[in-house]
Amino acid sequence: MNAPSGAATRRASPGSVRRDFQPWNDPAAKPLVEFRNVTKRFGKVTAVDALSLSIHAREFFALLGPSGCGKTTLMRMLAGFEQPDEGEILLDGVDITTVPPHQRPVNMMFQSYALFPHLSVGDNIAYGLKREGLPKAQLRERVDAMLKRVRLNGFEGRRPDQLSGGQRQRVALARALVKQPKLLLLDEPLGALDKKLREATQYELMDLQADLGLTFMVVTHDQDEAMTMADRMAVMDHGRLLQIAPPDLIYEAPANRFVAEFVGDINLIEGRVTAVEGDLVTLANEHAGTIELDEDAPAYKPGDALAVGLRPEKIVLSHEEPPQAVNKVAGEIWDIGYLGDMTMIQVMVGGDEGKLLKVSLTNRTRRIERPFAWEDRVWLSWDVEAGMVLAS
Repeated sequence: MNAPSGAATRRASPGSVRRDFQPWNDPAAKPLVEFRNVTKRFGKVTAVDALSLSIHAREFFALLGPSGCGKTTLMRMLAGFEQPDEGEILLDGVDITTVPPHQRPVNMMFQSYALFPHLSVGDNIAYGLKREGLPKAQLRERVDAMLKRVRLNGFEGRRPDQLSGGQRQRVALARALVKQPKLLLLDEPLGALDKKLREATQYELMDLQADLGLTFMVVTHDQDEAMTMADRMAVMDHGRLLQIAPPDLIYEAPANRFVAEFVGDINLIEGRVTAVEGDLVTLANEHAGTIELDEDAPAYKPGDALAVGLRPEKIVLSHEEPPQAVNKVAGEIWDIGYLGDMTMIQVMVGGDEGKLLKVSLTNRTRRIERPFAWEDRVWLSWDVEAGMVLAS
């Protein structure tokens, strides 16, 4: 999230060079995957609604959204397990809309991993290659290379029930990758792992994807997972794409209120514009007072109703009144949540019947006594560039 605006940065895999990768900004770049006005219905329910999307070769792309938003249906259509009712799906310029799954250069890794319990690790990985009739020598060579790549060499004789959750996940990944697909689809690939292992595996997937030079498309409802791994991510709701952008832009410049609320914590403040001078927009809120925003070429006028988004980490909390004239409000601490690396504080502003605002503080020291306590009278303040106007 600290990347330059519009640029996707990637943690370099061992021995590789950190890359600046953004083919979506190149008009001449040819996408690997194209959805063209694709619609999928299940009875009276429209799961995917006239959706168009392009994904580029070597991109790590994430589909993010709540349950039932259509993201898994979209992935299953790309894999060939579902057929669209309308529209086309192209892979490397070829229309694959009606091509059977087994004839597509696409592999899918399922959330459940779907490993064969009676087969060894090696045989699980080799299963697809055996069905293709690959000669034994080539099969053994590719399986051994994949075992080494996912750090499971020496485990090829074990069965899945003899492995940890993280090891089973790597077996499923190796089985999907050993066939050397143009595109790997991952459906909630880390959902079965505990938090610490999930975080470590995110970076392993990033390194593996960059090292192999493959295209990954991951479906997840975990925003942290998507923002950590993806070059770009798409936020979906009710079968439509609401925003497609690198993670930093999704977070810092959400397209609308749904995206802002779905990705990260945010305070929403309703107000009416009182003045517009150049790029400076002033509005008033009955609980938060006078708010100033720095907006590029604002198209608002006095009297307009606006919704302002303010991320908790952008707010400064203090016992003393800040010297600034605007973007400050007094309140009382109602709740404190200690999360280890940070503390989330909820402050009631505008009196007991006012509005709760969230403030996040980084825990920089190990001191036991905290500077803020329940029922403290405090001041909240923020910069003119901190707030953002959100569309409905």
